[in-house]
Amino acid sequence: MPYPFVLPTTSAFSYSSSFSCETHPSLPLNASTYRGIVRDTLKKHKRLPPSSQSPNLSLVVSALNGYLPYLFAVDAGLGRKAAHGDEVNVILKTAPVIEWRPTLSDATVPGKESSRVKIQSLEYEVLFALSTLANAYSLQARAVLHPLYVTSSAPVGTQQRQSAITAATKYLLDAAAIYDYLATRAESIVTSPPSADIAPTTLRAQSSLALAEATLLAVLKDDPYPAVVAQDRNKNDTEWMYKAPEIPKVRAHLFARLCLAASEHATKAYSLSQGSGRGGKLNDGFVRYLEDLRRTSRAKACRFFGIDADLGGQTGSAIGWLHAALQELGVDQKDVKKGLGLGRLKKEWSEKREDRKVEKGSNWGSDAGKWEETRVVELLEAKWAKQNDTMFTQDIPAAGSLLAQMPSGREIHSIKPFQPPVLDVSSLDAMRAPPDRSDDLGDDQSSGDEGTLVDSNPVGAFPGTHGEYRTATPNYY
Repeated sequence: MPYPFVLPTTSAFSYSSSFSCETHPSLPLNASTYRGIVRDTLKKHKRLPPSSQSPNLSLVVSALNGYLPYLFAVDAGLGRKAAHGDEVNVILKTAPVIEWRPTLSDATVPGKESSRVKIQSLEYEVLFALSTLANAYSLQARAVLHPLYVTSSAPVGTQQRQSAITAATKYLLDAAAIYDYLATRAESIVTSPPSADIAPTTLRAQSSLALAEATLLAVLKDDPYPAVVAQDRNKNDTEWMYKAPEIPKVRAHLFARLCLAASEHATKAYSLSQGSGRGGKLNDGFVRYLEDLRRTSRAKACRFFGIDADLGGQTGSAIGWLHAALQELGVDQKDVKKGLGLGRLKKEWSEKREDRKVEKGSNWGSDAGKWEETRVVELLEAKWAKQNDTMFTQDIPAAGSLLAQMPSGREIHSIKPFQPPVLDVSSLDAMRAPPDRSDDLGDDQSSGDEGTLVDSNPVGAFPGTHGEYRTATPNYY
């Protein structure tokens, strides 16, 4: 958690080939320049190994934030809208032809990445560029949360844990604001989107997903149990030698309501992602993650209701709530008992595989925290069951009767409206001068030639005979 998005790549594009600007002649050239930086940064980011991609995210965000003001200036100029009181007049000469490689759409051939889609509207360029920025924000949230789940090094301190969760929450709320803005904008487009990645339903689902993940982080900030379970699995932790883990009392009922709110957002996202809507079908991994997040959120709510019951001396009801949590997670009650059953062995193998993903830093959390929550529930179930068997002997209510008593969720975050970036006055004034060079960025490689750089003149070729040579170029993207 959050979802491990894959950033797209895009083709080269020259704004001057499709647009001209009477009021600011250098605007198309500047837009092409900054878009070229974005294209090059995304291409290099995809080539990096998974362990090196997280530190590189700041460069991706910086490149996109540098390009977006120029993109919105061209977009505003097409509608003859004023920027800082200065009218920008952009003229469309011919429809732009741009290619993006989507990453959420279901691949036509299983095991192969989705093919590139061609867009011929600046509106879709806005959707792809901004959604890429929002995806990068979600990946930055993953990057700052990753140390909290690593068990191969010393556990992080309380202050570092709080700071990481606060930073990740901000990234997710910024992403949710962008998705919400894009969904509203996409809903006003009458034509069918070229890809499911920028379909209105997908963008709405991503907004709900980011809000659900931010809500769960508000709970994680004061939830001591995941840290205790991670500490128990950490071989580098020596604190257990001189003191037992401290588990402070939590506002259990409030946290349960927050988890239910996160579950409602995840349910909305899952329903929006179902089926083949406008733009095609989403890949199964993303849809499965949304369903797992819904289950995990409801299981967390059950656990906190159980903690609340235990604090009130109702151990039997507390155990019943834990059984309800396991039911929500899809865990068989028989597998919770110690033994060598196939179900237990399969579960332990899956948990170890998830731990290895965390250590490698690649594709971890793709189960939306199901295994982590299962460990916490099993820890509490073993503790309370022992107490109930030896001391209290209270009746354990059925899980179904407890689930029927669940209240509604409670919101903690709200999405602030996204404000599109605009160019400052000095940048606009500087672009009133004619361009100082030609805009030939459109002659750069397309997204299909991102594997290697190819010289336009092969070695030994006679000038002017480049078209008679065939150059084999591997296609990595």
